[in-house]
Amino acid sequence: MTDTIDFAPLDALNAAMSGHDCDVVRADGTTIRLDVQQWIGAPDAADHALFLDRCTGPTLDVGCGAGRLAGALAARGGTALGIDVSPVAVRLAQERGATAVHGSIFDAVLDEGSWQYALLADGNVGIGGDPVRLLQRIRELMRPAGSVLVEVDAPGTGLAHERIRLRVRGQLTGAFAWSRVGADAIVDVAAAAGLHGCRLHSHGGRHVAELTRDGQA
Repeated sequence: MTDTIDFAPLDALNAAMSGHDCDVVRADGTTIRLDVQQWIGAPDAADHALFLDRCTGPTLDVGCGAGRLAGALAARGGTALGIDVSPVAVRLAQERGATAVHGSIFDAVLDEGSWQYALLADGNVGIGGDPVRLLQRIRELMRPAGSVLVEVDAPGTGLAHERIRLRVRGQLTGAFAWSRVGADAIVDVAAAAGLHGCRLHSHGGRHVAELTRDGQA
């Protein structure tokens, strides 16, 4: 089947959140199948070890998707807010009991400056293609002693800026900016955003950087 390039990235994301297979197509033509079932499924052991078990205060889940993390935090009685640009994702998150809103992290966010934790799971540090700008924005939303939990790629990835497309059901989106940050690059990226503490955690082949302002992660 020949791809038709008439699909907006948000439409592709909505389709993925509805359970359709979704591929990332890189500039060189290589593809990576996104783990949509993980996004819409229940939290796994790595989610608990790397994110949920570390959140003991108000938590902002950035790019919350179908709400597997925000929903789990709400189920145990915690204060959590999910935010996502996909209305389908927000609806699914709300259906599983999460408090979630439709919007961009770069617009006004509820309770700015009061969040103890912020989550960037599933590669969401790539949002907008500028990890420093993204982390600077999240830093504005956090308490001074807050922590940002950022899922990063394996060591050796470095920092990669790229233009990618999404393919869903034979439809290909236009190219848009994305970034990948490896465990070996997150310290410098975080420092450029004013987050000088970084502690790395790993579980089940996944890696998370815990970032703070003062070097005391």
